[in-house]
Amino acid sequence: MISDFISLLYPELCPICGKTMYKHEKIICTSCLFHLPKTGFSDMANNPVSEIFAGRVNLHSASAYLFFRKTGSVQKLIHRLKYKGDKEVGEYLSKLFGEELMKSPLFSTATCVIPVPLHPKKLKKRGYNQAEVVADGIAAGMGICVNCKTLVRATFTETQTRKARFNRWQNVEGIFQIKSPEELENQHVILCDDVVTTGSTLEACVNALQQIRNIKVSIASLAVASNI
Repeated sequence: MISDFISLLYPELCPICGKTMYKHEKIICTSCLFHLPKTGFSDMANNPVSEIFAGRVNLHSASAYLFFRKTGSVQKLIHRLKYKGDKEVGEYLSKLFGEELMKSPLFSTATCVIPVPLHPKKLKKRGYNQAEVVADGIAAGMGICVNCKTLVRATFTETQTRKARFNRWQNVEGIFQIKSPEELENQHVILCDDVVTTGSTLEACVNALQQIRNIKVSIASLAVASNI
């Protein structure tokens, strides 16, 4: 009764459409969840995400859960995750993504999830790493662990948002380092981020990870820019 009374005073609203959600709905209303622009890439060895990295780094597989379009529903969700501290949205969608990945032979052999790390200076300013939120959700959906210690960002860089493709690549070249590489030897790892656009940051991470002996790297991004 108390819960119902609180819900009456402070109803839970869908972050996409803004409508009051029913008691059985979680995080996102049923209608908006159904209409999310899913990519369906997880069972496709060759897809627009893997093509971003073709000829640049050697990947086992690559996928994204949703298409990101400016002013679209996914942009609203990513904005809430990245700038409004709404970790629940990120964890919920990422767990659904993880469950999808676990059903795919391209990803099901993975042993851990690694988020793209933030520099300690930026982490202190923001308070959390949105890629780590994504990693937690994917790992929960797949029933595997998260590794936040082996791949580290050693150099502080400016935001990538307004940079051109080549400048993005220059901005992240050589800024990631590996600690205790033996922990990931002979493993299949999933490197994850919130949105992949040019792929420059993820490429730099893969280059660092591939210093580890016999490692197999896949990429899983919560969303991919639809104009790539």
